[in-house]
Amino acid sequence: MTYSFRTPFFSAAALAMAVASAPALAADPKAAFTLPDLPYATDALAPAIDKETMELHHGKHHKAYVDNLNKRIADYPKLGEQSIEAVMANIGDYDVAVRNNGGGHYNHSLFWTILAPEGKQGEPSQALSARISKDFESKDKMVKAFNDAAAANFGSGWTWVVVKDNGELAITNTPNQDNPLMSDAKEKGTPLFGLDTWEHAYYLQYQNRRPEYINAFWKVLNWNEVNKRYDAAKK
Repeated sequence: MTYSFRTPFFSAAALAMAVASAPALAADPKAAFTLPDLPYATDALAPAIDKETMELHHGKHHKAYVDNLNKRIADYPKLGEQSIEAVMANIGDYDVAVRNNGGGHYNHSLFWTILAPEGKQGEPSQALSARISKDFESKDKMVKAFNDAAAANFGSGWTWVVVKDNGELAITNTPNQDNPLMSDAKEKGTPLFGLDTWEHAYYLQYQNRRPEYINAFWKVLNWNEVNKRYDAAKK
């Protein structure tokens, strides 16, 4: 496993207030990157993730990443001609603003899709279950390893389950808005799912109780979508 450690520069409360008070920007019809709609209502994941957190996280934080990423197209014209996945794969071609905001856009766009209301998540497919058993011995042991990694991801970042090039599953942490698709990632792979461990993702509801947030994540993890991602990654 890869663990990354850093100290956040701002508290979640301060960051949330700053983002929430930022003036709304008019939508640019020529923008290459857009904020995706949520595939469910903002209160659909409660009680695991409350409505207020979803509104701030999606409508403010993710939107800010998209807006700031589009601003960089003026300096990097090819940025507007590539998919966000291609940008991640060639992240060394860009500056830190593209890295942070592009990573934020990719990570959150994936995050919304791998969440689902309780009772609608499904279960790991037979193929994925077999792979989990091979690499982690059992689903329960994978969950524990993931939870330990997420709890240990000091500061702001993400915890991922990825499919490596050899087909094996791995758990890895990334700092800030980095992800395993980035060309310089310590543990590269195709993300099956990831958990946002930035304080803005949970602080309004869980305050400093990150382990509670991590445990709640499993109640809304969309295995139906994860199964699709696993099948696509195998190809």
